Amino acid sequence: MSKLALDYNAINLSQGFPGFDTYPYLKDLVEEFINQGYNQYAPMSGVPELKSRIASKVLNLHDVEFDPEDEVTVVSGATEALYAAVTATVRRGDEVIILEPAYDSYAPAVRLNGGIPVFVPLNIPDFSVDWQKVKDAITEKTRLIMVNTPHNPCGYVWTQEDLDQLAEITRDKEIYFVSDEVYEHIVFDGRKHLPLLSHPELRKKTFSCGSFGKTFHITGWKIGYCLAPKPLSVEFRKIHQFLTFSTSTPMQYALAEFLEDPSRYLFLDQFYQEKRDLFCNGLKQTAFRFTPTRGSFFQIVSYAHLSEERDYDLAVRMTKEIGVASIPVSVFYHDNKDHKLLRFCFAKGNDILEEALGKLQKLTF
Repeated sequence: MSKLALDYNAINLSQGFPGFDTYPYLKDLVEEFINQGYNQYAPMSGVPELKSRIASKVLNLHDVEFDPEDEVTVVSGATEALYAAVTATVRRGDEVIILEPAYDSYAPAVRLNGGIPVFVPLNIPDFSVDWQKVKDAITEKTRLIMVNTPHNPCGYVWTQEDLDQLAEITRDKEIYFVSDEVYEHIVFDGRKHLPLLSHPELRKKTFSCGSFGKTFHITGWKIGYCLAPKPLSVEFRKIHQFLTFSTSTPMQYALAEFLEDPSRYLFLDQFYQEKRDLFCNGLKQTAFRFTPTRGSFFQIVSYAHLSEERDYDLAVRMTKEIGVASIPVSVFYHDNKDHKLLRFCFAKGNDILEEALGKLQKLTF
């Protein structure tokens, strides 16, 4: 869709990356560390300063302690963390539960390691988890459950009840969890992000995957991390060592220094909620139906009451005819299930969002 947006000079609200630059001071820090000669391989598990900052952040936010040396690993983007965690856990014939719609790297990572994806649909329209369906999907072959909160593409934010339900149905079972939490600081309406690591039972079996890309508007830097208990981190690092080995050295040092001030990421909920509200207020002047997203920087809209047109066809037509690109949600289902939903990314400048809204308000079915 990004290629199509470029071809038709459309406003690109499809691919999930911010439409604005990162902080000048963070860029200055990178230049400073480059000029100081921090240009060779970083330690395999990450520079100690950054690992310590990550552990401190988790302790301050969630009152959970991780050993920076043995339980925090810096990697080249959260997608690498997800892949390494799956590879460290899954063997041929193991089953992995994936809640759909799902980020598109989960199933390929499972299949590449000989695992069998078991797809469980989320509830429509709020995309909450149907825990009875998850329980029914568990077999003696279940090895792993993929978790994503706040959710991409649909913005659902897990609750304490969700954590408790997951703990209950997996208790006394050798089932592990890979938790994708890259939108951890982007939650709305007074909600709080509850990572799996905040639950005493779940923490013992969880690979928690995070990223600085969404937090600091640096998706192109590809710097992420994995938090996991020492026994899991040992296995995780066996994969990471021969996957990318280490991650950009000057950028790690820059991020470590930048993280000294928590205000640089704790304001993100307010920052993005203002953009969500602007976008949703404009959507009220369209024919779409929607509920404001709970988290992430994506908004889902429904047109099921308007048309039987396939979501893929509508997304393409909108890009070509009115000049706004979106993502059809069917691409996040293994069987391309079409619920007549589109995903828009509102991590853009307000002027861009207002221009896009003006075009969407002219859409006809």
